[in-house]
Parts: sequence; C-alpha cells; structure tokens
Amino acid sequence: MRIVCIGGGPAGLYFGILMKMLDPTHVISVVERNRPYDTFGFGVVFSDATMDNMRKWDPVTSDTIEQAFNHWDDIEVLIKGRRMRTTGHGFVGIGRKRLLNILQARAEELGVELIFEREVNSDLEFPDADLIVACDGVNSKIRAKYTEAFRPDMLMRPNRYIWLGTDRPFDAFTFDFRKTEHGWFQAHIYKFEEGAATFIVETTEEAYLAHGLDKMEQGASIAFCENVFAEILEGHHLVSNARHLRGSAWLSFPRLICGKWTAFNGNSHVVLMGDAAHTAHFAIGSGTKLALEDAIELTSQFKIHGATKDNIPAVLKAYEELRRVDVARIQNAARNAMEWFEVVGSRYADTLEPEQFMYSLLTRSQRISHENLRLRDKTWLEGYERWFAERNGVPATNDRVTPPMLTPFHIRGLSLHNRIIVSPMAMYSAEEGVPNDFHLVHFGSRALGGAGLLFTEMTCVSPEARITPGCCGLWNDAQAAAYKRIVDFVHRNSQAKIGIQLGHAGRKGSTRVAWEGMDEPLPDHNWPLVSASPVPYLPDGQVPEPMSRAEMDEVRDQFVAAARRAAAAGFDILELHCAHGYLLSSFLSPLTNRRTDEYGGSIENRARYPLEVFRAVRAVWPEAKPMSVRLSCHDWAEGGNTPEDALAFAKLFKQAGADLIDCSSGQVWADDHPIYGRLYQTPFADKIRNEVGIATIAVGAISEADHANSIIAAGRADLCAIARPHLADPAWTLHEAAKIGVKQIGWPKQYVSGKSQYEANLERAAAGGKA
Repeated sequence: MRIVCIGGGPAGLYFGILMKMLDPTHVISVVERNRPYDTFGFGVVFSDATMDNMRKWDPVTSDTIEQAFNHWDDIEVLIKGRRMRTTGHGFVGIGRKRLLNILQARAEELGVELIFEREVNSDLEFPDADLIVACDGVNSKIRAKYTEAFRPDMLMRPNRYIWLGTDRPFDAFTFDFRKTEHGWFQAHIYKFEEGAATFIVETTEEAYLAHGLDKMEQGASIAFCENVFAEILEGHHLVSNARHLRGSAWLSFPRLICGKWTAFNGNSHVVLMGDAAHTAHFAIGSGTKLALEDAIELTSQFKIHGATKDNIPAVLKAYEELRRVDVARIQNAARNAMEWFEVVGSRYADTLEPEQFMYSLLTRSQRISHENLRLRDKTWLEGYERWFAERNGVPATNDRVTPPMLTPFHIRGLSLHNRIIVSPMAMYSAEEGVPNDFHLVHFGSRALGGAGLLFTEMTCVSPEARITPGCCGLWNDAQAAAYKRIVDFVHRNSQAKIGIQLGHAGRKGSTRVAWEGMDEPLPDHNWPLVSASPVPYLPDGQVPEPMSRAEMDEVRDQFVAAARRAAAAGFDILELHCAHGYLLSSFLSPLTNRRTDEYGGSIENRARYPLEVFRAVRAVWPEAKPMSVRLSCHDWAEGGNTPEDALAFAKLFKQAGADLIDCSSGQVWADDHPIYGRLYQTPFADKIRNEVGIATIAVGAISEADHANSIIAAGRADLCAIARPHLADPAWTLHEAAKIGVKQIGWPKQYVSGKSQYEANLERAAAGGKA
C-alpha cells in the first residue's frame, strides 16, 4: 500500500514504524510542517500499560524509549503551607524532543520516508495514496476540510494554562497550589530528563484577566509565574520553548470529540489519528498515550484483516469501533480531572482540609478508587482513613480502621451509624395507599442488612397524587398506622433510621404499575392530573391542568397534613420529592413550566411554589429532625435545567432550611438523553456540596463499597444512596463490608452465626480456594 501520514508527531511516526514492520513493501511517508527535531512542549507522560503494548509491537523502539525514561512513584502536593506525599503511582516521563528523535530514527532505519518543512493544505496533494492518516493535530486542516464527514465537536475550556520548563530537579510528580489576591494558580510539575522538568501553570480565566496576564508578553508572564511559585522553584528559573506563540503564550484547552474518524475523498481513504481525532486534557497526561495506542490499534486491524488496499474499509470500520470505546473512557476520565482543576479553587482548595484535598486530587479522574489507592500506597491510605474516622468521632483502635462509608454521620438531631442509604424505590404494592406486609418485610430486611438509613418509596399526599394505584400514601390514619408499624419494627430491631419521602405525581400520575407498562396511562378509572403547565409526560399521555392558586393551597396543605402524620409515625427524616418530573419538579424545569405568572420564568419564580411547600412542611416537621430535598440536577434535554440551575435551586432550599440535597437527575422529559456511567450523578452532589456548603446524597450507579468509600472520602457527598443493589441483596452493606475485610461491623444478633462463615468463604475465594 501507499500510505501518507500528514503530521510527524508520535501518532504518524509510530504508525509508519509499525506498518513497515508489518510489511516492508509498504511505501510510507510521514510529512511534517516543522524542521527535524522542532517541537512544542517539554515532557510527556506514559502509562505502564502503554509501554507494555509498545513492547509487544516493537521491542527495539520501546527499549530505546525506556532507556531515556525518567521513572518516579511519588506524588507530592503542596497547599496551604502543607507538603504531603504518597507513593506507588508509577509514572514515566520523557522529553517530547527525545521521544520524537527516537521515533524518527527508528522510522528512517525501517525505510519510512520523512519529509520535513512541508505544509500540507489538502489530502488531495497525494493522489497516489491508498491511505491518508491525518495526524496533523488538534487544528487539523484535513479534518477541517471534511467537517461534514468527521462532525467535529470542539469546545474551548475555560481555564488558561502556560507550558513551561525548569532546571530545578524534582523527584516526584508535584502539584503546587498557590492563592493570589485574584484566585488560585496551580502548577503541574514532572521531571522528564536529567536536570529538566515540565512546569505547567494553570488558572481560571477570571484570575488570568484580573492579573493582566492577557496583556503581558511571554517574558513578563514567565516572571509572574516565577514569583507565584518562588517557594518551590528555590531560585531556579522557568523557561519557554514556545517563542513562536505571540503574546503571553497562555492557552485554552480545546476539548475535541469527532462524530466519525474516517472518510473517502473519492480516491483515497482518510482516517484521523491522535489529536486530530480526539483530545484528552493534560490533567491525566494521556494525549501521547492515546496517539500511540491509535497507531497500535490501526496496525492491529491491518494485521487481522490483511494489509492490502482492498481491506482498508473493513480495517477502518473495526479500528474506529474499537478505539472509540477506549478513547471515550479516557476522555471521560480526562474530563473529570479537567473539570476538577477548573473549579479547584472555589470548590476544593478553599473548603477542604489539606488531607481531604489531597485525596480528592488523587481520585479526581474517578479512575483511581479507594481500594486502588490501597494497592498503591496502603500506609498513606490507612493514615487518611484514620484521619477521616477521627474527624467523624471514631477513636483510633488496633482494629482495621473504619472505612469512610461506615463512619457515623450527624445532622440536626439525627445520628446515622453509617453513611449508606437504601434509596426510595417504588414497589407499587400498596392497596388504597396502605403499606402492607410486603412493605414490612421489604423495609425490615433492609434495615437488618446494615444500612444506616432507609427511605420509603415516594409516599403520596392524596389519592390524586399517586403515580399508580399501587403507590403508598399518607393522607389518612390507616396509612399512618401501617407506616408506624414499619417504623417501630425498624427502630426496635436494627440500628437503622428510617425516612419518608413525600411527593405528588402531578403530570406523571394515573399510570399503570411498572410491570404492566411503565408510565403508560391507566386503561380506565383515571383521575384528573395537575401540573405547573398543561404539558403531558408522554406525547399520548393525559394532559394535566395547570394549577390554580386554590389548588396550590390545597396541595400545600396536603403535604403539611402528611408531614404531621409522618412525624406522629416516628420517621427520623423527611425528604421532599422535587425531582423526576413530578408535581414540584414540574415547576422547577423550564421544559414543563410554561407559566407567565409569578410562578414561571426566572429560577426564583419557578422555585416559588416548591419553596412554599417546603417552608410549610418545615414549619410542622420537628425542629430536631432534618429535611432533605431530592432534585433533578440535570434534565439531560435541550432547554432544560443544567447543574448550574440545580446549584441555584440548592441555594434557595438551603436558605429555606433544607439540611440535605439528594442529587438525582433526569426523568423530567420523556425524550431526555442521560450520559450514563459509573457514578455518573456524583458530580452533581460534589458541585452542590462544595459550592453551596450543604450536605448532599450521591445516588446513581453506585454498586460497590469501593465506590461509596471513594465518594465519601473525597468529600464529593456525605451519604450514598444505593438502589438496585439493595433490591438484589438486602444485606448489601454487611456483605460489602465483609468483602473489603471489615469485620468489626455488627450483624443482627439472630444472624451472627452466619457472619464468620461468610467472611471465611470470602477469604478462601480470595486465596483461590472454593467457597
């Protein structure tokens, strides 16, 4: 084949090398606009997994690279006068120039043609090419030419950064956080060769402008950074090798995702690779890693399908399908890390103690979890667990340190013995709104299973407030008596506390129970619906009537009456359901609130009625008992609420007396498009907790003790609500504690005889034996 790689960075060079090794008869050219060995930046970081992959494909190149590598295990964090260090993280760095030199020499050795100082404006300049690899960077001219085919989505991120270097020696990957009169600056520092380290300085756009950095030339910018980071530089200087950039050389990071990576220009197949196809923020150092692994995967597909011209379409199809998955995973982690640094000042540096700040930093991408930190540096993690436990009233003992999820939590007069919640989950099994024996067993078994708190399903404040005929209610004394029976059982037989979630279905009411058709209208015996506006949930669903002021008064009073009954039944906490498109949620979302009166329009107006109901309930709910509010923190639909709107609502509910925000999302609009993934809703809880200063509940795709410990230890939420895992395993908390080796957690006295055997079986399984 005739192959042309446009762009002489790591992706193009390495692909040329691998394809020449696969078949030396390929005619391969790498065309680069710069001079030989000319490059921007200082050092790049590799992962061990990438190096393992490279060893399999080209031991000669990997051996040469490894000889030039600088390896370090430690991460050091400086903040608020503290210097903290952890080990076991295994980074390797190499100078970008050195890496390119190695790849260029290897390519030439194998017969790859290297063409320098040639500006390529079009793929059509190579009409004889069978395959054109566009690896010409984030500002790719080739991608720009075929915008309709590649569908690039480019977003410039808000932070500013400048890529510098220093001759100050560093023996750890170092993060230094410094607060100026206009905001926080952070330095990402790592050694890449003897006597040389990369020194990236990052800050917010606001701090960048306030300091006048936009008006400075490079020299003045560098001097400014030397002054901010004078303590860690210890008299050494910062330098730039980006003299080609005009002005101060501060950049904004371009986040790039392409809808498609391949195209056909009528003569040649064109494929994107590296930064031309995707970018990953330097916060996790994966740009070069992704480029090299792109080259490996494309070569691998040629090896599988056959490295001939006829097989190019099949190869490119497989390449894109496979790489998309891994790239998306890395980009998601990079996005998490990038967003962490974008808000690090206001959300973490100002609010968290240094110990918790460091834990949050280490787990910022959500790829590194609690137990992964234990594998990396057990001593450091156990020290942090001890610090966290002592901060939460657990004295140090010789036993295994209490993990974060099992530490107690106190709010108002409520004390939970751990931070695991059984989520509110609709069972659709009540009769005339009355909880029955099913509910007693359902809640009772989960209370015995070790959770610190369990919530009822959404309990409706009137017959017309129900979602389905099977929903629980609290509008009469029979329902209250049935709930008191359950509350008394939980209090009498477990350490768990029990809360009630009160709600009104609004436009999502009068539907079938889930197993007969989720959200589908009842075939008969429907009841009238009310909502903020006459907007049905499903296109063919019942159209609700917009609430009148008199109806608002009536429903508010129904909530108050239900709250009084809940207090009399002995519930420990009350949650007001303002999420998922139900009645109060329908006022909050602009998708469902089309009102033109004082209850529609602005955020304050849309929140007016839900806040009115909240204040009325808070007034009758016992002062010593807390109240939480469940919010849909993202509507996942165009024109709907965003996390920024949820932040504003959380502030308003906090001012009204809320103690907790339960951070869910979606289900407001039938045609929403959530971006699912592990812990996908936790960022909402993190944002609200650390920017509003109110305790939060994280919920959604939390399924392991490792997840819960990571969330709570990092301060992303105070409590974790677990739904489906508790349906599968009522004793989820007890079992997850055993899985991570925690034996001091108490089991119900009736079940203690099973505890040691369960733990022993886990130990045998971990050792490779049979349970």
